[in-house]
Amino acid sequence: MPLSEFLAKIVDWLRAGYPHGVPESDYLPLLALLSRRLSQEEVRQVASALVDQGAIPAERADAGVLITRLTDEMPRESDLTRVRAHLVAGGWPVDDTWPDAPA
Repeated sequence: MPLSEFLAKIVDWLRAGYPHGVPESDYLPLLALLSRRLSQEEVRQVASALVDQGAIPAERADAGVLITRLTDEMPRESDLTRVRAHLVAGGWPVDDTWPDAPA
């Protein structure tokens, strides 16, 4: 199923923030940040698109989504802070309005 325009913008935003792919240590915090603003189905769609584009290895994305869905385990605040800082340093807004921020 193709991504909605909104989810496609998020995927593009993430690809710009991680032009060389998402580091292993950032998978779970990144998915956790997304899950604060997106439904679990939308997070799965974004993760699948990132896998299809080679930004996240398939086995890691599946594990991260499964962990988030089944255990509701959240990453440490320090991990969330690191991922937020990385995206902000790239010029990508990460605050309560980031899904509505201009692309």
